[in-house]
Amino acid sequence: MEEAIAKNPAADSTIQKDSGTEIKELREMVESLRDQVKEMHSRLLEAAILNNKYVQTIQEYQKQIEQLKKPPLFICSVVELLDDMALLRQHGSNQEIVTWVPDEIKTKIEAGARVAVTNNLAIVRVLSKSADVRARVMELIEAPDVDYNMIGGLNRQIDEVIEVLELPLTNPELFAEVGVEPPNGILLYGPPGTGKTLIAKAVAHRAKATFIRMSGTELVQKYIGEGARLVRDVFDIAREKSPSIVFIDEIDAVGSRRSYDGTTGSSEVNRTMVQLLAELDGFDKRGDVKVVAATNRIDLLDPALLRPGRFDRIIEVPRPDAEGRLEILKIHSRNMKLDNVDFDELVELTEGLSGADLKAIVTEAGMNVIRRKGKLVTVEDFKKAYDKMIIKEKKDEVTGMFV
Repeated sequence: MEEAIAKNPAADSTIQKDSGTEIKELREMVESLRDQVKEMHSRLLEAAILNNKYVQTIQEYQKQIEQLKKPPLFICSVVELLDDMALLRQHGSNQEIVTWVPDEIKTKIEAGARVAVTNNLAIVRVLSKSADVRARVMELIEAPDVDYNMIGGLNRQIDEVIEVLELPLTNPELFAEVGVEPPNGILLYGPPGTGKTLIAKAVAHRAKATFIRMSGTELVQKYIGEGARLVRDVFDIAREKSPSIVFIDEIDAVGSRRSYDGTTGSSEVNRTMVQLLAELDGFDKRGDVKVVAATNRIDLLDPALLRPGRFDRIIEVPRPDAEGRLEILKIHSRNMKLDNVDFDELVELTEGLSGADLKAIVTEAGMNVIRRKGKLVTVEDFKKAYDKMIIKEKKDEVTGMFV
């Protein structure tokens, strides 16, 4: 055979070509198989990921099935504790029963607490105290970025606020040494825009206590008993998270003189105010809870609300005098680039205005500079702002009276 191949060179070249072709085909087949293996690996990984997701879903469904198989729990209130037993009252039926208290719950349970019980009335867990969601959202989480140095012309009022609210919280031993109880709260009153709410914001910024703020209008509810319940829940939360400060803005909405005109709305407002009076200074002690209230119409408030014990300090927040107006103008314009502004002239021009009016004038003066694409604020900018914000508003009010 070898001799035949040697004698026939053409046959030799044909065999070599066939071998090369086979090797090439085999290599291509190997590459194809490698690609298939890679693809199968990727599919296997995808299948494993999907399998894990399905396993997790099955486990969640199994947990839900186990929860559905468990008997429902009922809510009871603890009326009295009797050694290792508790007297419970069921919600809804008001039936009273006595049951054993588990050892792991003895340290957590107390009279008045809510507990979850099974069908055979065995205590399973102690629940948190019930409180209206509207009351819980009134708690201030982030303190306002307002400090006392941002309030002008109210140094005496700020000193009294610090004395009543901050001193009992920071140095309670001072009152204990003298033998007097610290004041319970303050009422701020005065014209609109004089800084009452601003003082409350500064208190929230400085006080190391839970701060709860609400408006008097939020306490006036549609349904009978809802307003009183909301007041009770707010003060329950304040006592629970004491030391705390409760700020009631526009208290005249709920604390006006009691009257009855025959409507359910009038009687509901009266119920809410009576509950507020009881929380401020009732039979039960308020605890380490201070109250700050603000109003523009102190003449409308009920005398029972103004007596000592409920509001020990009644502080007037008047319109600023010349010195106060100068301080307010400097505070609001301290970040501005001024061009030889004579503040004494502006103080005389703005006589009788409130702090809010002065802030509006300063802001509008800055807007004037932006409109004319300037960089420095001049006296003329302040005068134009005064004409626009104050003079124009007064003209519009007079015109509106005769329309």
